[in-house]
Amino acid sequence: MTERRNQNSHGGTQAIQRALAILRTLATGRDTGLPLAEVVRETGLTRPTVHRIAHVLIEEGIVEQNSKTGRYTIGRQVPELALARRSQLPLLAAARNVLTQISQDIGDTLFLTARTGRDALCIDRRMGAYPIQILSIEIGARRPLGVSSAGVAILAAMPVKEARHIIALNGPRFETYRTDATTVLSQIAAAKRRGYNLREVGLVSGTKSISVWVRTPDGNPVAAITASAVQTRLGPRREREVAETLLRAARLVEGNM
Repeated sequence: MTERRNQNSHGGTQAIQRALAILRTLATGRDTGLPLAEVVRETGLTRPTVHRIAHVLIEEGIVEQNSKTGRYTIGRQVPELALARRSQLPLLAAARNVLTQISQDIGDTLFLTARTGRDALCIDRRMGAYPIQILSIEIGARRPLGVSSAGVAILAAMPVKEARHIIALNGPRFETYRTDATTVLSQIAAAKRRGYNLREVGLVSGTKSISVWVRTPDGNPVAAITASAVQTRLGPRREREVAETLLRAARLVEGNM
């Protein structure tokens, strides 16, 4: 009896984990959603498993399917559930004034990206005064750690063993973003040497990004602050100046947490 109960418990836990993996993947599709095949590829689950779980979630109002395109999206009930917790994220509260100040100082677009499991989630974006602003990522955009400049910075601040484990788990997802584990490991090594991450070619062609990591009081990397600009704005001298500004900002945010 005990063994059967343990088996049922394990099966229930696995089903929950799979459902959450599907929800996190669907979150990357934003309002346009994702086709079933992409959800299968991103989660590594079988097509029948994804189809079965997705339709249970549809019945519960947590997932929706577009009747015309067949794409799956996060359901409208999810933000309704989120209303139950109105308090601001501690990270956002700690960073709010700091981001306001450095966006004025730098003049280029700033992003605050938080670590959530094996993903990087953009939770704030500030535009500066420079006429050309880089809007490559929207608030709420989710990427596997290792894909974006911020994601590499967060991995660079982790113990090597932990970072390699995440990269191995995210490896199958990297292909969608035109990168691979070897490239990510190389970028992490370069970021460790510099003390910050430099992305010579950003997500948008002709742009450049600098990211610094933010740690919690116990030393765990929780986020990254990124400045993105057109490449001509970040020559060697200004790159160092912006990096120093971001590093000071990261220390201020850490001191506010």
